[in-house]
Amino acid sequence: MERGVSAGALPPGHALPPMRELAEHLGVNPNTVAAAYRALRERGVIETAGRRGSRVRARPASTAREAIRVDAPPGVADVGKGNPDPALLPALGEALAAAAAGAAARPVLYGDDAVSPRLARLARAELDADGVPPGPVAVASGALDAIERVLLAHLRPGDTVAVEDPGWGSLLDLVPALGLRVAPVAVDDDGPLTESVARALRGGARALVVTDRAQNPTGAAVSAGRAAELRTLLGAHPETVVVEDDHGHHIVDLPLHPLAGPTAHWVLIRSVAKAYGPDLRLAVLTGDTLTLERVQGRQRLGPGWVSRLLQDTVSHLWEQRAVRPAEVAAAYGRRRTALVGALADRGVPAHGRSGMNVWVPVPDEAGVVARLLQSGWAVAPGARFRTVSPPGVRLTVSGLDADRLAALADAVATAIHPGGGTRYG
Repeated sequence: MERGVSAGALPPGHALPPMRELAEHLGVNPNTVAAAYRALRERGVIETAGRRGSRVRARPASTAREAIRVDAPPGVADVGKGNPDPALLPALGEALAAAAAGAAARPVLYGDDAVSPRLARLARAELDADGVPPGPVAVASGALDAIERVLLAHLRPGDTVAVEDPGWGSLLDLVPALGLRVAPVAVDDDGPLTESVARALRGGARALVVTDRAQNPTGAAVSAGRAAELRTLLGAHPETVVVEDDHGHHIVDLPLHPLAGPTAHWVLIRSVAKAYGPDLRLAVLTGDTLTLERVQGRQRLGPGWVSRLLQDTVSHLWEQRAVRPAEVAAAYGRRRTALVGALADRGVPAHGRSGMNVWVPVPDEAGVVARLLQSGWAVAPGARFRTVSPPGVRLTVSGLDADRLAALADAVATAIHPGGGTRYG
């Protein structure tokens, strides 16, 4: 069945035969079929809906949301990939050379600390300054790797995870791939809606994943008021595993309002991809001692550790202040604010409170994407980021100047209102 799904022979939504019927057809024990169906559910390939039986998931784990994209042909501007502006990334030569020199003087060998004390000290100092509760520091190969390790440290197949909707497409793929269920949580500019989170927790969600700032794709940032509401709510559900993704660290100028504290198990993750470069596959995380011990214990049995060369490279970048967060945040902020304002002038509401992305609700996602492509713009279809939320498109402002922002706003307005002219309001 898994091969059939991968090959397209069993399309999304395809109903699978009842277990007893299939067992009789194959001449095997029904328990054998039940075990196979269970394994397919845990791998995120199929889903079971009570009396309606089992069927191929609408988006099986073998079909990543990254496949839902628009490839930009020659001459088309690509504002859909979500990459940072290379001009705002620091040069890595000096930092890599310093890390190599350190390794030559004292090579890291088996049995050495998995986390560089230097990196841990620097990370913990910034976490303390942002009001994150005390906790040990671990290192993972990026934010998604860290989230996966935390979820596996506490949850079992079949458990439910509350995630933002719209939200990070890779996370929406990861959760079912781990055999977990997704409970979508609505989002506005101030972060996850408290009542929506409450509904998910009442429904049995055992974990909550929240993006603190520069939420992908909407640009939301958890405000002080929303954080206070969520902390009060989580205090009534102390068994919830809270995972905070602060990937916007060093590219936003909005303060962090952490949710950590009211629950027994929590983690806050900071990756360096957006501020220092996606190829620096590194994220630091802190949290409660038990969770960090489980994460690091399992890590030792797999990759062992994240390269100390990478850790030393990031430490050097931090110590030398290779990125000026205020300047980077201002650069993205100018473009993002200009685009949101230009769209508003043309009667198109949009969202983009922080980070490098702007989310535009649209009535006809496929039509808008196609019309924008015809007019010279490749955008990210909202289907990459949604489960039950309304359609939209994501626009990344990295690398766009003022003239192109205005042209993009014109194209979006025309694509949303074809034949009706640009609406200025």
